[in-house]
Amino acid sequence: MQEIRNYTMNFGPQHPAAHGVLRLVLEMDGETIVRADPHVGLLHRGTEKLAESKPFNQSIGYMDRLDYVSMMCNEHAYVKAIENLLGIEAPERAQYIRTMFDEITRILNHLMWIGSNALDLGAMAVFLYAFREREELMDVYEAVSGARMHATYYRPGGVYRDLPAQMSKYRESPWHKGADLKRINSWREGSMLDYLEAFSNDFPSKVDEYEDLLTTNRIWKQRTVGIGVISPEQAQEWGMTGAMLRGSGIAWDLRKKQPYARYAEMDFDIPVGVNGDCYDRYLVRVEEMRQSNRIIQQCVKWLKANPGPVMVKNFKVAPPSRVEMKESMEALIHHFKLFTEGYSVPAGETYAAVEAPKGEFGCYLVSDGANKPFRVHLRAPGFAHLSSMDAIVRGHMLADVVAMIGTYDLVFGEVDR
Repeated sequence: MQEIRNYTMNFGPQHPAAHGVLRLVLEMDGETIVRADPHVGLLHRGTEKLAESKPFNQSIGYMDRLDYVSMMCNEHAYVKAIENLLGIEAPERAQYIRTMFDEITRILNHLMWIGSNALDLGAMAVFLYAFREREELMDVYEAVSGARMHATYYRPGGVYRDLPAQMSKYRESPWHKGADLKRINSWREGSMLDYLEAFSNDFPSKVDEYEDLLTTNRIWKQRTVGIGVISPEQAQEWGMTGAMLRGSGIAWDLRKKQPYARYAEMDFDIPVGVNGDCYDRYLVRVEEMRQSNRIIQQCVKWLKANPGPVMVKNFKVAPPSRVEMKESMEALIHHFKLFTEGYSVPAGETYAAVEAPKGEFGCYLVSDGANKPFRVHLRAPGFAHLSSMDAIVRGHMLADVVAMIGTYDLVFGEVDR
């Protein structure tokens, strides 16, 4: 008689739902998963080691490239760790700017997530809708830093520069002209804060559109309700954070529990799931976008009313202005020393964590008193989440693995580091 055996299958790295660099070795009994073994490391770039060979201020750009969908939140953790060791605090205006950009980043991340996760499960239109708003927020990144993704905008002691007084406008082209050009430039007539105010007033109606496409969609619910159920106990045992933990009913959010920047002054709610399945985690992330929008509105209001410095006035840490550099020899020396040699950070160790869009992103930093870190270790939320793959996916069908990878919100830059 013929023997019936389980077979082993490679899911990825070339599978479109495997995000390019996840190799999942699945042991399958027919269509059912018996065992899932994630193989990671295909995007390992030695970021932590590279950061140990460079002055503190030269590694901020590496942080953007970890979770390359939520760039400024990564910078925030690293910069916060350096500020802890230096014993400095960013000016109040810079703290509000950081709070605002953390939330802009959260919306960027969740828009990417909702679009790509829906696409993985067969819903095509949401992707196009989500990227429409993503482009508008990318313009804000570009306005403050010159780059649409890898901003390097947060610096120890504040932010690189104040918010621009003018947003760039679309020029006339064969695609945009006349009344159409005027319409798409209508938000861009004033400052960046005016642009963000217009965006945040409009954004809730756009989230309603995503919900119209998905929330009550029969096929979407069939693919996500009751799939990948994670109990609150399991979520804690696996070290889950962010939407993965809140989707299981635990209201843990560092912005409320250990407030940093200016979150203590903000009025917002923490959405929490009930069933701990893929559908609940979807609802949590959609509501997070609405709450982030509320925070952005509060920050815009405060920033409009309170001009001020955005960088500490300490030339050992922050560069002098270009004007001072042209006129003062001391300023020129400070500038040269800062960008060639950096600054020596007092010996010690610290851990700084932020509530990144995917969960708790932390930076453990050890200094031995030199101008570069002795040790940098980054706590990526995706790494802890992915380790639970086998336990959660066992007994599900092959198609549900795609839903599960999607709900983890994985970006391998931070998982592999």
